[in-house]
Amino acid sequence: MSLAREASRAVRATLVLWVITAIVYPFAMIAFGQVVFPFQANGSLLKNAQGQVIGSALIGQPFVSDRYFNSRPSTTSYSTADPKKDEAGVLKTGVSGASNLAPSNPALLDRIKGKVDSDPTKAIEGDIPRLKKAGVKPTADLVYTSGSSLDPHITPEAAKAQIQRVAKARGLDTNRVEIMIAQHTDGRFLGIFGEPGVNVLKLNLALDNI
Repeated sequence: MSLAREASRAVRATLVLWVITAIVYPFAMIAFGQVVFPFQANGSLLKNAQGQVIGSALIGQPFVSDRYFNSRPSTTSYSTADPKKDEAGVLKTGVSGASNLAPSNPALLDRIKGKVDSDPTKAIEGDIPRLKKAGVKPTADLVYTSGSSLDPHITPEAAKAQIQRVAKARGLDTNRVEIMIAQHTDGRFLGIFGEPGVNVLKLNLALDNI
């Protein structure tokens, strides 16, 4: 068999594999996702009663009003910083990530104790004085950021700690708010992986839709 024929066969095989793996397979997966999982394939976008997109169920948002459940603190303020006014430099290294401060780091301790900034719109970590002032029992996920700093969930315990404040601000019965927390709690993946978590954006959207 000649070298030219072998080379031609290799080129044809390469082109066929390229078409299958670079064109056919990706487009087949896109079509499958749009047909079977359209919500997830398009970013898990959530809309309000007016049909406006207000965010993704996969990415957290900052909430500071007493009418809403607060999310976990974020080292990047959930990437809401203006690149042109990024004095804190939260966007210099990307739009997600933890602070990577050790529990013994003075900077982390100062943030938690509220010595640096007690403004919830600016605080990089949650601070205990602000939570106590709002009548919320500090829990770990209301004080420390997540690994990605974009976590859309808080623990059921953290949500229940905020029931009194939210119910009072909205004039709702605490039992009704607690039922809504249960309705928006995601269980363990496949029943065994991870821990239950409350999707804060979904819960707050449900409160607005009452």
